[in-house]
Amino acid sequence: MRLSVVIPLMNEEQNIKPLFAALEDALSGIEHEVILVDDGSTDGTVDAVKKLAPTNLKLLIFNKNYGQTTALAAGIDHASGELIATMDGDLQNDPSDIPSMIDHLVENDLDVVAGRRAGRKDGMFLRKIPSKLANALIRTMTDVHIRDYGCTLKVFKKDVAKNLGLYGELHRFIPVLVHLYGARMAEMDVRHHSRKYGVSKYGIGRTFKVLSDLLFMVFFQKFGQKPMHLFGTLGFLAFFLGIAINLYLLVVKLIGQEIGGRPLLTLGVILTFTGIQLITTGFIAEFIMRTYYESQNKKPYIIREIVDKKEHQ
Repeated sequence: MRLSVVIPLMNEEQNIKPLFAALEDALSGIEHEVILVDDGSTDGTVDAVKKLAPTNLKLLIFNKNYGQTTALAAGIDHASGELIATMDGDLQNDPSDIPSMIDHLVENDLDVVAGRRAGRKDGMFLRKIPSKLANALIRTMTDVHIRDYGCTLKVFKKDVAKNLGLYGELHRFIPVLVHLYGARMAEMDVRHHSRKYGVSKYGIGRTFKVLSDLLFMVFFQKFGQKPMHLFGTLGFLAFFLGIAINLYLLVVKLIGQEIGGRPLLTLGVILTFTGIQLITTGFIAEFIMRTYYESQNKKPYIIREIVDKKEHQ
């Protein structure tokens, strides 16, 4: 199979027929399969898919709503194509962009091509401005320079897509996961359409989720394999600062001054115990990381290519 197109769905009953028509028009010249993942729809989405499904379609039906990240992960797990494309099911992404994204990936020897929504057709204050601010913050904190983190339309080589480690709500940070994998990635402009049917599943309330996930991604990116470097550094700094304060107060006490009511004494004790706690947390995190790799026989590296000249002698 040349291409697998993974599309998560939730309450998109009216979009199913035009979605199938758009996919057929755009991908008729490419050997492909379509994998739809129904993420707990409560309308007639599943019935519409079953009624209109083409022969090259695979439908995964969740028993409840798990979220877009989990739906994408399930679709990718069941994909058999050499290339895997992901897109939304609301027809705001245009499948006619996929062939040009594939060409861009092949011609430039890339692993991932990410869509960048040109002329985005969304509300200015509730969607565009928060998105621009979030994109700028993510770029600054992760040093992964993608302009549009929120565009679901992407094309991956199979090995990259299947090793992203998607869970929780990390679909917003797929470019960061791609960067952590060491894949070669580029952006290109893609079309973006206004939603015709259904209701958007996104709102301003997701801002705090994005911020909390961003903190985790920054930690994972910088200290995922060496958590002791963070907890140990902060722990020793707090511990020695606390010890220094306590030694100073001890000297003050020895020369006859009262130190019992000083806030500095409380600060010194707190810093000392905080330092011990952080260092202990670092040890625990290191053991968890070792267990993560060793119990699953994972490697902390990825080899792109092996050249063994002995094989050719």
